[in-house]
Amino acid sequence: MCNRFYPASQTDVADVYDKAETLRGKKAIEEWITKTLEKYKFHFKPLGITRDSAEIVVAVEVSGTFDGSPVTLDYHFTIESEKILSLTIE
Repeated sequence: MCNRFYPASQTDVADVYDKAETLRGKKAIEEWITKTLEKYKFHFKPLGITRDSAEIVVAVEVSGTFDGSPVTLDYHFTIESEKILSLTIE
């Protein structure tokens, strides 16, 4: 697992759902990545992965310069044609 959600790995209509925010498309997602990584100085440590026919879920310990660090979050990936169609972070 890398520490970035690379836009090249997305479909053109990719969505990211984070907190109360929904981002759609490569440009919006690139801006979200840059803004969020710069603000919180994230570090990511994958803890485990589960798969089913609908999605891949990666449990990740996330640390950085935010209140409550570190936290464990689940990254829910939906894949289509070997590209990320959506990512929901819970």
